[in-house]
Amino acid sequence: MLLQSIKQGFRNGIDTTIMLGKIIVPVYFVVTFLHHTPVIDFVAQSFEPLMSVFNLPGESAMILVMGNLLSLYSGVGAIQALSLNSFEITLLAMMLNFSHSLFIETAVATRLNVSGTKIMALRVGLMLASGLIFGTLAGGVLQRWM
Repeated sequence: MLLQSIKQGFRNGIDTTIMLGKIIVPVYFVVTFLHHTPVIDFVAQSFEPLMSVFNLPGESAMILVMGNLLSLYSGVGAIQALSLNSFEITLLAMMLNFSHSLFIETAVATRLNVSGTKIMALRVGLMLASGLIFGTLAGGVLQRWM
């Protein structure tokens, strides 16, 4: 019985690793490739004013877009491909925890008779509020320690 549970757990772990790898690895390579082209510089310059409100570099906008539109794991893959410090990674992870996979999860909520508009507004609002609070109030102090 115990041996069977261990075997099943090992198989489930391998399957999950493969599933996550299929998402994270391609996104990592795409973002790494883009990092060596003018695309990342264009995105960074375009979004620098908006992202600076959160004490984040402009290129981090790609992470939020990927995480919100695709999945949390594509956001993780994009984080790994960019040169961010621990404060920026923590802030982006916190923001994405509130608003990842917006369209998929809003569709699921709608199926449960919850207002999709209200859920999306709440999740995006929490993402923005957490980014503003953590990024602006704590950002200056925490970046000195990290």
